[in-house]
Amino acid sequence: MLAALTTEQILALAPDAAAAKAGQGLSGPRKWVTLGRNERAVWGECQGGGKTPYQVQVDLASGELVYRCSCPSRKLPCKHTLGLLLLLAGQAAAIEQAAPPSWVSEWLDKRAQAAQKRAKKRERAGQPVDTAAQAKRAAVREARVASGLHELEERLTDLVRQGLAQVQSKPASFWDEPAQRMWDAQARDVAFMIRDLADIPASGDGWQGRLLERLSLIYLLIAGYKRIEQLPAATQADLRDLIGWDQSKEEVLAGAGVHDRWLVLGQYQGARARESLHYLRTWLRGAESGCDALIFEETHVSQPLPQSLVPGSAIDAELVFYPGAYPLRALLKTADAAPLPLDTLPGDTMVNDALGRYAAALAQNPWIEAFPLSLCDVTAFPTAGGWLLCDSSGYVLPLAPRFDGAWHLLALSGGHPIGVFGEWNGEHLHPLAVWAEGRFFQC
Repeated sequence: MLAALTTEQILALAPDAAAAKAGQGLSGPRKWVTLGRNERAVWGECQGGGKTPYQVQVDLASGELVYRCSCPSRKLPCKHTLGLLLLLAGQAAAIEQAAPPSWVSEWLDKRAQAAQKRAKKRERAGQPVDTAAQAKRAAVREARVASGLHELEERLTDLVRQGLAQVQSKPASFWDEPAQRMWDAQARDVAFMIRDLADIPASGDGWQGRLLERLSLIYLLIAGYKRIEQLPAATQADLRDLIGWDQSKEEVLAGAGVHDRWLVLGQYQGARARESLHYLRTWLRGAESGCDALIFEETHVSQPLPQSLVPGSAIDAELVFYPGAYPLRALLKTADAAPLPLDTLPGDTMVNDALGRYAAALAQNPWIEAFPLSLCDVTAFPTAGGWLLCDSSGYVLPLAPRFDGAWHLLALSGGHPIGVFGEWNGEHLHPLAVWAEGRFFQC
């Protein structure tokens, strides 16, 4: 799969424009001390500022973008990895077939051993389990979660009764104690939700309304969890996911899948610095089914994020969705062939149509934080209050204030209507990709 990536697809993997440019500067064989490849991997040594060249290696057999580089860069993938991939895509003949050196073989062997351990774990998952012990562990956690949510409910009630004005004078650490309590109660994702509240009082005009909305959603979660057994199974799954109950990938993949030609429309990479975690959201849409799907990956910041899907590509594959009232999150089960370049960007022509889909999704799952919106024939323009996207009827969507690529978006459009894909949070759209003049561009 990775050997079939195009130059454009590889550049789309870059964490920022600077990394992409630096990677292009390393895409010639003269930049490398050694180069080699076989059916399992491609590798090379690139001379940096020190005496010892950086060792770069990419696994070609796993179907995912798995790599390692000895450089100290925190950008993932780094410029050396991008340069090696670009060299493989553009000048594969310059990389001779060879036996891998020891540092590559050892890495591949460790990966193979880890894969065997995961396979054995899946085998054990299919074996009979001690249901009594499992039920006992679940009951202990249920009690911890219930106790933690009860304390949180009292805190939120007191906060609202005293008035939100006091919150703005509180330090960010004001939210640390309740967040840590929820972490101790094994409700990890609720702890994340609470810590996210710390940024709202400093977010500008209207912060009170935004804070109250987020507090209301947490309160709704608490109220729903109290009577979870009385709710539909899909809503129960949503609540457990919001709490942080992990469902194993093996259990999800055992379910029925949706086979389609999936269009990889965009990616968003973020981080939770306090927990030393970073994550990647990859959005897909079925060409036939019209279903939206989210592939979510999360790892420790010291580990690269798996990137098996490349924005701007289309792949015939089967996805399995996690249960929920409005299923979005999914897992890739099987892929029939290598990805092909995207030939179109499907979407709604009118803003109202896109917002109608969002409203229908919220009616089923009010806790959706990021929703995929794909718009065709919209025009970007600046205003005193920020950038807007406007459709042919004059309806507009505001772009996220933190989005810093608005002028680039306007340059790609040349002032003409374009296609834009991005994440909508109920207030702003954060563009992730643009379709202009028959080409796909990642924001």
